[in-house]
Amino acid sequence: MSFHSPKEVAAIAVQTGVTKSRAPLPYLLVLGSLAGAYIALGFMLDIHVTASLPAEWGSFGVFLGASVFPVGLVLTIIAGGELLTGNMMTLPIAWLAQQISLFSLVRNWFWITIANFIGSILIAWFFGHVLGLTEGAFLAKTVGTAQAKISADFLHAFISGIGCNWLVSLAVWLAYSGKDVASKILGIWFPVMAFVDLGFQHVVANMFVIPAAIFSGHATWSQYWGNFPGVFLGNAAGGAIFVALVYYVAYRPMAAETLVTVVEQGKA
Repeated sequence: MSFHSPKEVAAIAVQTGVTKSRAPLPYLLVLGSLAGAYIALGFMLDIHVTASLPAEWGSFGVFLGASVFPVGLVLTIIAGGELLTGNMMTLPIAWLAQQISLFSLVRNWFWITIANFIGSILIAWFFGHVLGLTEGAFLAKTVGTAQAKISADFLHAFISGIGCNWLVSLAVWLAYSGKDVASKILGIWFPVMAFVDLGFQHVVANMFVIPAAIFSGHATWSQYWGNFPGVFLGNAAGGAIFVALVYYVAYRPMAAETLVTVVEQGKA
């Protein structure tokens, strides 16, 4: 086949989680910062595509923005990066397979959260604020998007976060299934486009758009930190429960018996 079967992907995801859990801190900080920057660039591109579209375009305009946002995850997966939402699927499935400790999972999530924030906020400050790429003609779109995020209460942010990372983790899952770059990009594009078009909340994307609004004077840090817990926990549930747990329960015999073999075949 030109792609890995779901059972094979389960094995690849477990091994990926093991590898990520053992990564040294400098690796996590560098690649985590890059992933945060890549997601921010994808979101900025979305804003630029949609900011000047006629209001009459309605949902089609939203779709156009959603169709370019996936560049962030494409860069993360293909060029290399460590993204929190993807790790919310790969580390839990490795833990469920008893290949890593809970401490290793928490360590990875902690440092990747910090690194993603660093990369995202640097893009928001230097490209968004200093260069004005989220201000001026783009300010209304930036602020409107940020306000839609921070106006959600905890429950709505949590549920929206679940929907987001269910789809993002599936995008990562489909990327693992592809055996060539084109297949991986195609697998990433559709689920990410769907979560953006549906307006779900992504904890790393919010690390860019809400600070961009803050830097322009239209939001506050207290509003950002009020939004963060619900989205973080929702994203964690979406990746760890709706993808990692579900597929571990379905495929764990295959993952346990053929883990090394499948991964080596995937690299061949």
